[in-house]
Amino acid sequence: MVQGSGAAALYGAVAVRGFRRFATYRAATLAGIFTNTVFGLILAQTYLALWAERPGLGGYDQAQALTFVWIGQSLHMAVAAMGGGSEEELMERIRSGDIAVDLYRPVDLQLWWLAQDAGRACFQLVARGALPLAFGALVFDLALPASPGTWAAFLAAVALGLLVSFGIRYLVALSAFWLLDGAGVNQLAWLVGIFFSGMLLPLNVFPGLLGEVARALPWSAFLQLPADVLLGVHTGTGLLGVYAFQLAWAVALLAAGRALQALATRRVVVQGG
Repeated sequence: MVQGSGAAALYGAVAVRGFRRFATYRAATLAGIFTNTVFGLILAQTYLALWAERPGLGGYDQAQALTFVWIGQSLHMAVAAMGGGSEEELMERIRSGDIAVDLYRPVDLQLWWLAQDAGRACFQLVARGALPLAFGALVFDLALPASPGTWAAFLAAVALGLLVSFGIRYLVALSAFWLLDGAGVNQLAWLVGIFFSGMLLPLNVFPGLLGEVARALPWSAFLQLPADVLLGVHTGTGLLGVYAFQLAWAVALLAAGRALQALATRRVVVQGG
């Protein structure tokens, strides 16, 4: 097993390779930017109508609500809320039996896939995140902060959200060891992630117990919490509470993934030809 500075260099190289790999798909990236922008416009018009009827809904004014829309579009592919992350490739390698080759490598399987997914997420954040957000800022009056410190706090929350996202998706991918075809579990994870991350509506507008449960689940770390950090909802000790919440879920999910990985690799069955 590669350890120490050698391991850091190795996983760093894997992350860079993941970034470069997705950077080669220029046509798909341009199509994705267009799609995110169109969906952003549709959601923005919906939010304009909703907040016109219910000013202050969820504690947001109209500018904050519109900002939430475009933050969601900028993070959509980075957190892989509807797939497109490394879990799909991992599930296919488990199904085909190629995972046996991965297990013989002198590397940590979870860290390898985490590094690869980090490279993918960084590319998606830069390529498919920045441009839709910039477009939204040009077309609408968004409540974007002027303070570099707020942007830095937002990026830290995004990084922790990406860890939580990977932790969930890694567990979903490992289900393929038992289910042979994990497509159903993957699609269920998409539906739950879209609803409970706030991609459709901010979790702040969910009523009563549903809202409390939604905000306590790990999916809130994908979008709701980073967006609130950028909007200035969480500062000072509140910001530290956001980071603690995200970090706790990340540690718990990654630990669960490592435990499930150990259980799965003890009973590896090559299922492909």
